[in-house]
Amino acid sequence: MRRRDFIKMIAGSAAAWPLAARAQQPDRMRRLGVLMNRAVDDPEAQRNVGAFLQSLQQLGWTDGRNVHIDTRWTRGDADDTRKYAAELVALAPDVIQTSGASTVGPLLKATRTVPIVFAAVNDPVGAGFVDSLARPGGNATGFASFEYAIAGKWLELLKQIAPGVTRAAVLGDSTLSSGRDQLGVIQTAAPSLGVEVSPIDVRDADEIERAVTAFARSSNGGLIVLSNPGAAVHRKLIITLAAHHKLPAVYFEDTFVADGGLISYGPDYADQYRRAAGYVDRIFKGEKPADLAVQAPTKFEMVLNLKTAKALGLAVPDKVRAFADDVIE
Repeated sequence: MRRRDFIKMIAGSAAAWPLAARAQQPDRMRRLGVLMNRAVDDPEAQRNVGAFLQSLQQLGWTDGRNVHIDTRWTRGDADDTRKYAAELVALAPDVIQTSGASTVGPLLKATRTVPIVFAAVNDPVGAGFVDSLARPGGNATGFASFEYAIAGKWLELLKQIAPGVTRAAVLGDSTLSSGRDQLGVIQTAAPSLGVEVSPIDVRDADEIERAVTAFARSSNGGLIVLSNPGAAVHRKLIITLAAHHKLPAVYFEDTFVADGGLISYGPDYADQYRRAAGYVDRIFKGEKPADLAVQAPTKFEMVLNLKTAKALGLAVPDKVRAFADDVIE
């Protein structure tokens, strides 16, 4: 699988980086904070951090030589997020790079002066993180993960791969505005596709298991997992429940599919982190976040697990298979 090959690639020694990049000698040591909204052993998070560090090195910045990097992992926990946001701000970094709306909010409460470069944030304007996409206006800028319209695509994809589905459990975080907005798009699209929607909160493992088990007692059900850190934290539980109850499921990122989920569709998050390194580089060199436009994703990927489809008794339509960027046999 290409994603795993990428992880192996970034694990190579620094000797592989371009000589020109290694030769750069900036005038002082910079300090960079990194606040991740997942656990340190999360494969998606490791891939994204790897992509970020790789691009940073290619731009001439190496941890311990000309930049000191302090990293914190929140595991999706709100208390840890607030604590680590305050810790990083107290270190007076030149820039903080972060991921997801759940980390940007606490960082902006902790500082309105330290530059923040985010990746994978849903609707940064609606969340109040920036004034506009073209002119962020404050101390934060970065890369938006997608428009909420993609949530409607997830429902359409569920119906394409499992036409018999008439009920969809939507797993999201009701405390996040992005979760409510994604759910709203699905609820709007559901009647035209003949689907009844049931929201399930993903913040607590016991609640996820109880709610999915209750949902699965009736027939013709499927799952849609919205983009949020809680779903990532409970990824293996959600995949296990979907398999146990034979529920076809659509996920927002491909790590779910690599671990046995059915199908995912979403932006290439690693690409966002590579581009985020470019913004960090520009801020290190004197540019302001307020002047760097928030950028939309440029790459989207669909990943399909045919082994899981077979276990669910699904005949994958040719058009779905043809559209997939990666197929797990």
